[in-house]
Amino acid sequence: MKRRIFLAGSALVVGGGIFGVWWSGNSASARARALTVGKGEHGFATFLKIAEDDTVTVYSPHIDFGQGSHTALGQMLADELDADWEKVRIEQAPADPAFANDALAKGFLPTMTGEAVAGLLPDAVIGMMARSMPLQITGGSSAVRFTGEVGMRRTGAAVRAALVAEAAERLGVPEAELTTANSRVTHAASGRALRYGELAAGAAERSLSGDPPLKTRDQWTLIGTDVPRRDIPAKVDGSAVYGIDFTLPDMRIAAIAAAPVRGGTLQSVDAAPALAVRGVEKVVTLDDAVIVVANGYWPATKGLAALSPQFTDGGHASVSTAAIYGAQAKLMDGGKADNAAGDGDVEAAFGAAGAKLVEAEYRVPFLHHAMMEPFALTGHFKDGTLHMWGGLQDPLSTRVRAAKAAGLEVGNVVFHPMIMGGGFGRRFPDVTEIIDQVALLAKQVPYPVKLIWSREQEVTHGTYRPQSSARMKAVLDDGRITALRMDYAQSGNAEGEVPFIYAIPATSRRHFAYQSNQVDGPWRSVNATQIGFYTESFMDELAQAAGEDPYQFRRRHLAPGSRHLRVLDEVARRAGWNTPLPEGVGRGIAIVESFDTIVAEVVEATLKDDGTPRVVRAFAVVDCGTTINPRNAEAQISGGLIMGLSSALGEAITLDKGAVVQSNFADYPILKLADAPPQVDVHFIESGAKTGGIGEPGLPPASPALANALAALTGKRVRNLPVLTQASA
Repeated sequence: MKRRIFLAGSALVVGGGIFGVWWSGNSASARARALTVGKGEHGFATFLKIAEDDTVTVYSPHIDFGQGSHTALGQMLADELDADWEKVRIEQAPADPAFANDALAKGFLPTMTGEAVAGLLPDAVIGMMARSMPLQITGGSSAVRFTGEVGMRRTGAAVRAALVAEAAERLGVPEAELTTANSRVTHAASGRALRYGELAAGAAERSLSGDPPLKTRDQWTLIGTDVPRRDIPAKVDGSAVYGIDFTLPDMRIAAIAAAPVRGGTLQSVDAAPALAVRGVEKVVTLDDAVIVVANGYWPATKGLAALSPQFTDGGHASVSTAAIYGAQAKLMDGGKADNAAGDGDVEAAFGAAGAKLVEAEYRVPFLHHAMMEPFALTGHFKDGTLHMWGGLQDPLSTRVRAAKAAGLEVGNVVFHPMIMGGGFGRRFPDVTEIIDQVALLAKQVPYPVKLIWSREQEVTHGTYRPQSSARMKAVLDDGRITALRMDYAQSGNAEGEVPFIYAIPATSRRHFAYQSNQVDGPWRSVNATQIGFYTESFMDELAQAAGEDPYQFRRRHLAPGSRHLRVLDEVARRAGWNTPLPEGVGRGIAIVESFDTIVAEVVEATLKDDGTPRVVRAFAVVDCGTTINPRNAEAQISGGLIMGLSSALGEAITLDKGAVVQSNFADYPILKLADAPPQVDVHFIESGAKTGGIGEPGLPPASPALANALAALTGKRVRNLPVLTQASA
């Protein structure tokens, strides 16, 4: 993404000139108003409109798939606007370049190009970059920390200033004498007031400040409060429409079977058995799949089951889980690291006289996203335009991919974004083949067609979190770590993504790039789960080697007065770290920073009668800078923690002869309610630091905290996940 932003920005500055940039921003605003602003409404800064009846509508560029960001973004804008919350509506922004999310570009640029480079680019240039990419993603825990802070709060404050200026002119008083609250501008001295709806038309004609003063924490009325999430009622009463629910008149349903081995192709298939099934209308073949189209889902799946397609293995028959681990070990033995980072002279520290050497190897498997809602995407090609409906994490890039697959101009593709029944990174367009499949399918049938992936198709053709191996090596001198090296092999490089938080004189982190035949993709918290498991498990092993308590050992290696130390101390205090445990219970601790948020967790685990682990209590302390909606933030951290426990305990995608072995929840077990911890305590520290993410950071500390608890309980160290299928070393 860094290279894409650099190239886009260079092309704009060199080729477009300042006039081109200015025109693009203004034309985007005009386009946004044309798409969303109706009679009696007035648009501001793309994502906001105010109606003459005082209704405030916020357009979220982020998709809702249960993370609660729509409500949080509405809170942030409405607080700065001083809007009446009961009159605020939050809607999904259209999938149109006018609604490209420049707040994300502003948020990501400093970490990709450096603060100095990012600071040189005017907002207009960044906005045009976002539209040219195009950028409208939901992921990276970016909604609140970037769109909310950089986009929504500033928009709310700028529009409030415009409303005040308009009111001052109408009332003939200085702006300083006016106050705002509940969608009204009031002149206390004269007792006169004007509603936002009365002022909207004039205010919409005013220029908005690009850097308005924001409220201070003591002035907030909505930020930091537990306002109920706006998406919940429709999900409870069943009126919420997901992609799998969507219907159109005369719509057909399609089912698909793709090559069992990734990289394989379709050799042959006899369509006759499927066409003989009542309700089946068409069999469509793709390079690597066969699709059956019918007048309902069950006829489509019955027709699909009647087929005997022959697929090649694409030359991947030798790929297996064991073979991948072997290849990764060989790569770390003699391969060349493609990326390295760290500080200090690690080799010198390793060779120092009297130093105590500690080494360990860890492995984690491919992990599936296991979305509640399998893929379901509807397409309809008519009069030269392809319409698509469904829930995906980047609507603008979905249009680009669909256009390429269908051989159309992007302007001839309309994508209608919908809420999602889970995603966790699986629904990004660059790892979502269903877009291509529906684009091709829609051009072959004269009616709307919805392609539904079965659970089996979805499990066996996921874009998994990478299978990964790591070798950890460190030396101790007088109970302190003097040098630490982490070598890890996998498809994605995590350097720069997961901060190393400990103060150690010499460190080295080396990534060895490995790619199997699988399509790897982002998984909730991306690489922080692997790196967190490796680092925090190894910290416990080092504490044991040093003869120290794991919590106190970590304290000694964190900077005094740091946010990390405060979070660690607080989770230990809340969990009663030094208090006796019931017999048969072990306690583990871990701390990981990801997405600018620090999370420490303590897990208490026991063994059931059958010898399998069960978590009895879990504690999480979080410093995300500012908590926008505490109740929802708690739900996100709890959900992440439980997802982390689930993946650590039993989840694994394994390969045999190039194909995925698992096919459904029977052999890809998700943590059941009966086995979830009955007590999860979540606490937030309001540090006032830069706002961090909340949807993903709760997950990474869970697996090492569990592994450390089991080691404390059993004396056996868990180095390979998942726990239920590995032999403890």
